[in-house]
Amino acid sequence: MPGVISKHLTQLSSATGIPETSLHRAICVAVVALYYGKIIHPKLVSLMASNSTLNPKRVARKDLNDNKQDVLSEQDSTEAAIKNIEKLGLQKENQKKNPTVNKAFLLQLQKLLKIMVPSVWSRESGILTSHTLTLIARTFLSIYVAMLEGRMVKYIVRRDVRNFSFMLLRWLLVALPATFINSMIRFLESHLAMRFRTRLVRYAYKLYFDHQTYYRVSNLDGRLENADHCLTDDITAFTSSVAHLYSHLTKPILDLVLITVSLYNIGKGMGGSGVPGPLLAATVIFLTGQILKAVSPKFGKLVADEANLKGYLRYIHSRIIANAEEIAFYNGHKVELNHLNRAYKAVCDQMISIFSQRLWYIMLEQFLMKYVWSGTGMIMVSIPIILGNKDPENSKDGGVSARTQYFTTAKNMLASGADAVERLMTSYKEIVELAGYTSRVGNMLDVFKEVGQGQYEKPSIKGNSKSGQRQWETLRLTVKHGVPVATGELTEYSDGVISLDDVPIVTPNYDVVVSSLSLKVVKGMHLLITGPNGCGKSSLLRILSGLWPVYRGKLHKPPAEDMFYIPQRPYMSIGSLRDQIIYPDTLDEMKNKKITDKDLDKILQQVHLAHIVRREGGWDAAADWKDVLSGGEKQRMGMARLFYHKPQFALLDECTSAVSIDVESQIYQAAKDADITLLTITHRPSLWKFHTHLLQFDGEGKWTLEPLNTETRLTLKEEKQRLEAQLSGIPRMQDRLKELCVLLGEDSTTPDSQEAETSSSD
Repeated sequence: MPGVISKHLTQLSSATGIPETSLHRAICVAVVALYYGKIIHPKLVSLMASNSTLNPKRVARKDLNDNKQDVLSEQDSTEAAIKNIEKLGLQKENQKKNPTVNKAFLLQLQKLLKIMVPSVWSRESGILTSHTLTLIARTFLSIYVAMLEGRMVKYIVRRDVRNFSFMLLRWLLVALPATFINSMIRFLESHLAMRFRTRLVRYAYKLYFDHQTYYRVSNLDGRLENADHCLTDDITAFTSSVAHLYSHLTKPILDLVLITVSLYNIGKGMGGSGVPGPLLAATVIFLTGQILKAVSPKFGKLVADEANLKGYLRYIHSRIIANAEEIAFYNGHKVELNHLNRAYKAVCDQMISIFSQRLWYIMLEQFLMKYVWSGTGMIMVSIPIILGNKDPENSKDGGVSARTQYFTTAKNMLASGADAVERLMTSYKEIVELAGYTSRVGNMLDVFKEVGQGQYEKPSIKGNSKSGQRQWETLRLTVKHGVPVATGELTEYSDGVISLDDVPIVTPNYDVVVSSLSLKVVKGMHLLITGPNGCGKSSLLRILSGLWPVYRGKLHKPPAEDMFYIPQRPYMSIGSLRDQIIYPDTLDEMKNKKITDKDLDKILQQVHLAHIVRREGGWDAAADWKDVLSGGEKQRMGMARLFYHKPQFALLDECTSAVSIDVESQIYQAAKDADITLLTITHRPSLWKFHTHLLQFDGEGKWTLEPLNTETRLTLKEEKQRLEAQLSGIPRMQDRLKELCVLLGEDSTTPDSQEAETSSSD
């Protein structure tokens, strides 16, 4: 390539008469100016903008689609996506701080390492030991190979074919274990990362599923919305980074120690001092480290922001999947596509920003570590040769072969040592990136633990509303750090009683729906719950199920196995048709309960689903039951689970709204015959007859509990509907009367007014 350029420059010089030297200088000036305009100047502008204290949120940015005008950083997709993450609560407050190598990082890393390596006798500890021994063996082999190469060069200079051939054979024999050890290092590193990931994933899964954390972390807490991303990508990246960093740090340190000792020994063997060379190298390395540390970008924050943006993109995808039907009904694909494009562009912009900052940093890093260190290495190698006054072998060639052997051996060792130091220096940004992953994984586990202990936070709500805090204090709710704290008393006994004493109904957003609720439901007391939308009907069932906390008062209820909740849209699990009925039991648990497939056939007959077994191909048939079963069939499958588990209390939330009235009545009667106490939310008057009491919310925080007289209430309801129908027709009749009067040219007075006028004239 340089030859081609030089040829063209010569031709251009001869054609134009311009000296070739001037053309060379002009091209160099143009290249430097272009490099400054494209790389250095934008970097300086961005640094000045980021360090500005007058308006830190405004950046100078060129928009190719807007006539190259300056725009606010809020219009940038990356900044907008980060703000959306903060608004949605997808980012913990302390994650907004720059993850860096500090005491907090070391403490978090120590906690995670205890999880990944639980004891000295664990399997992970054994893999670590094997990995360390392999790294040590590789270092000794590197030194041995360097010495062999030096001796080979010495025999080449001496023209000693016999010894050269012997050394070449030894070199080839050493290459076999060396290549095996290199491959073993990669294998053990990958295996170690997998073992770390397995330990961490199992620990995280245990926290995730204990105390219903998987529900609470997404519904009651707002700090970790993208838990799926943290449990998969973040843990994988963290464990791979830890395993790679261990190998990336251990071997260079071993190389440095052993190579320094070897260089000192062979330098002394040449009759020179072994101190100046290592001292010079240490000084250059120290200065290089200080320079790189001073100009190093904040890779930890960049990586953490990139992970957050990827989680936000995944969150947008999950929203579209969860709400696909509604989006399709509204034809909202353009809006959702814009959201996806902005989220994806934010990820790309963040990655480009990281690539750009790595560009100039790696350039400076390579200049210092490749060229400056190479020059330093040449000086180190030359010092014993120039200042040395000893010929170790008293050879007849004046010590040329010995100096050649020393030079070759020292050069190879210096190359290995420089590579080791370079890996140590470059590992700093990997450590900073590890700090970002450690922060995300550590924060995830902390959130899981706090949520499992009933400590919830809503960053988007905390401290935002002073009126809300005053309302909470007025309602005697304990407020801590700007949000209510659950201080209610919860007891569980299998005595067939549900009792609430001064319990408020508070939503996860800390909205108080009902300020105080006190009631008692005993076995056989079938409770019908009614009221307008948003009055607290479903919220009450969530509190009784233990999903929502008790913020005040006392709640006494049966344990979870004596209560069964059936929502309007029952969950269809992965598995066979049998698994849909016995959920959440397994087949072994069903057999332990002495329940057979014939018993399941009887249950399906009770809910009018006996044909399902034959239609789908038997009890072991597997399918995507969420799509195979219709809405009514899924609701009846939910009721089949009720008859399988036979709890004391059934919490039914509009669970038969898609079932015909006659089948619904038979199912409810079968449930009462099975001695199951019903707590039902419904709008169908046909279900009133199956309940003994009525709990009615008015939507304004008040409620009433009274016995339910079905016949009287139905009669009153029919009369109310009839009167409403009659009254609704009066305005239309009056309007029609006025129209007729206009057509007939008569007075538009009503019959009542005419009668009044007649009586007055009399």
